[in-house]
Amino acid sequence: CGFCIIPKLRGPQRSRTIDSVEREVRALAEGGAVEVNLVAQDLTAYGRDRRDGTSLPVLLRALAVRVPAVRWLRLLYAYPASVTDELLEVMASEPAVCRYLDMPLQHVADPILRAMRRERSGAAIRRLLARVRATVPGIALRSSFIVGFPGETDDHVRALCDFLEESEFAHVGVFRYSPEEGTAAAGLPDDVPEAVKAARWERVMAVQARVAARVAAARIGRTVEVLVERVDGRVAIGRTAEQAPEIDGVVRLAGPFPGGRVPEPGDLVHARVTGADTYDLRARVVRAR
Repeated sequence: CGFCIIPKLRGPQRSRTIDSVEREVRALAEGGAVEVNLVAQDLTAYGRDRRDGTSLPVLLRALAVRVPAVRWLRLLYAYPASVTDELLEVMASEPAVCRYLDMPLQHVADPILRAMRRERSGAAIRRLLARVRATVPGIALRSSFIVGFPGETDDHVRALCDFLEESEFAHVGVFRYSPEEGTAAAGLPDDVPEAVKAARWERVMAVQARVAARVAAARIGRTVEVLVERVDGRVAIGRTAEQAPEIDGVVRLAGPFPGGRVPEPGDLVHARVTGADTYDLRARVVRAR
């Protein structure tokens, strides 16, 4: 991408073997880990450099079968152009693979996507989202976007806001553009004043807050599986498979609890959603595993 220095800092992408990843995941499971997050500079490029049939779908099936103690496998930072039908089919068919995908899109206006050196047009992004949701029903999508990129206009921001309203991402991060030395974008005139960048950030975040509140409210009345992370007095705090650690919302579980026992960190419980804030859910435990 024209704005990102990370590939130059990290050098060529190199994929670990499936066996080495499996050994690490198994060690984590033996230490009590219930969830494992797979993270990479470009997760969907995993295995491409090895030229031996290694791929992300193959890795996921191996982990799901060989390390059943890990209940949740989460995918973070999937490059949109490399989200294949095979990957989506694994997500749809393997219960251990969270129906959650972090897929940074950065923008939706074609001129900005071209200036960023992104591979997709706004129309292609919409087709991708439709394909993902058709193959993996109920998937929670996270994305990130940049405002204030050189050349961005109010019309481009309006297009981004309209896109967020229609796409209903479960989680979104928004960043203000700042040039990084050594990138192609650093040579472009940074023609969006900082005050305008800040105003655009506020505007886009406000739109997504409305969307997030709507998405959260739609979960009221549903029974969800919650992984408990910590306990604050008589309130257990955890996450559903649709919420990644640290960056997404949480679920607050209040009593009364079945059997009078407050869930402990690491417990997986079933809970009925009773309320929703903008990003967080409130629920009551109906069954402990």
